[in-house]
Amino acid sequence: MPKDQHYMTAEQAADALGVTKATLYSYTSRGQLRSEPVPGQPRERRYYRQDADRLRERKEMRRDPAKAAARGLHWGSPVLDSGIALIQNGHLYYRGQDAVKLAETASLERVAALLWEADAGEGERLFGSARGLPSGLWTRLRACSRDPLTLMQAALPIAAALDLRGYDLRPAAIRQTGARIVRLLTSIAAGKDSGAPVHLALQAAWAPRCAAAANAIRTALVLSADHELNVSAFAARCAASAQASLYDVVSAAMATLKGSRHGGATEQVSSLFAETKTPRQARAVLADRLRRGERIPGFGHPLYPSGDPRAALLLRVAETSGNQREWRLVRSLGKAGFDLLNDLPNLDFGLVAMARTLQLPDRAPLLLFALGRVVGWIAHAIEQYADGNLIRPRARYTGPMPGTSAG
Repeated sequence: MPKDQHYMTAEQAADALGVTKATLYSYTSRGQLRSEPVPGQPRERRYYRQDADRLRERKEMRRDPAKAAARGLHWGSPVLDSGIALIQNGHLYYRGQDAVKLAETASLERVAALLWEADAGEGERLFGSARGLPSGLWTRLRACSRDPLTLMQAALPIAAALDLRGYDLRPAAIRQTGARIVRLLTSIAAGKDSGAPVHLALQAAWAPRCAAAANAIRTALVLSADHELNVSAFAARCAASAQASLYDVVSAAMATLKGSRHGGATEQVSSLFAETKTPRQARAVLADRLRRGERIPGFGHPLYPSGDPRAALLLRVAETSGNQREWRLVRSLGKAGFDLLNDLPNLDFGLVAMARTLQLPDRAPLLLFALGRVVGWIAHAIEQYADGNLIRPRARYTGPMPGTSAG
């Protein structure tokens, strides 16, 4: 059987779970463990490593709940309930609807209404009356910085002080505040408050001569809207559990998003593209990074062993952009990454590929990620406010015990 980090042989799976092959087959028949024929060897089957790891975690939880809880913080078992996003069998769903299919036609505003559980009438009204930048705020902000993401972070506490309605934490009021926050941040990214849907406002600012960019931007925003309990969503929920205002919830999540292991990864992918001058250099650039012991950004995702469906759609958008020169570079890097890493491109790669083929601004991938994800953070805040519990895990102490001497 060919080696693949995403799969295990029957022997490996049984050994990892500490069971016999007969028990392994029983798990498979009950749907607890997926298997599929090995390519080229139809009589042999391989098992998803992710499923085996999940089953092993469940067994460990029964034996040692404290240890299992600690592992839950690192791609482990679920640690809280949520009805917002589901990642299952290689697909992403927003409240039961396939996110990739939604991204083919839906606007970010429509997805916001879905994730925020607004009814049809309310959903249509939410963004119609929402204003963007408070009077005079834009001028003051631009005097501080020209970086849109920095301006977004600076604007949130100022806008919060000017928006007393933002302290109303009833569900309908939160949704209205959420719409105002989305409009505010869109105005900053676009450089002005147009009142247009998010994707049209960004297209007018970033690619005014390319009408096709609007649809691509809309797709990217919807695909970025939520991704279950990622690190920024967890930060948002922690802030909401403390009854912080929605502006502060988004501010906390935004700070987390900028980290290089989260939304900031798009900038690492952009750097990879910049380093690769021509399609012919793609394999050599990636190989050199591997030889230097450097991590290759933009490939693989623990929750999608067979490939990130969000990236797949964005790459189709990039391919149909008409920019063949840039698409050849995208295709070459994607192929080189798969050949060397045995991993397919992820969302970060897809966002950068789409932005480059459409010649959007350098910061566009990160801004699209941030603006889309704001909708998800607000959904998590609504859910956490309703839950009413403070998120306060315990730490396992590893320091010196009281009364001991360092000498």
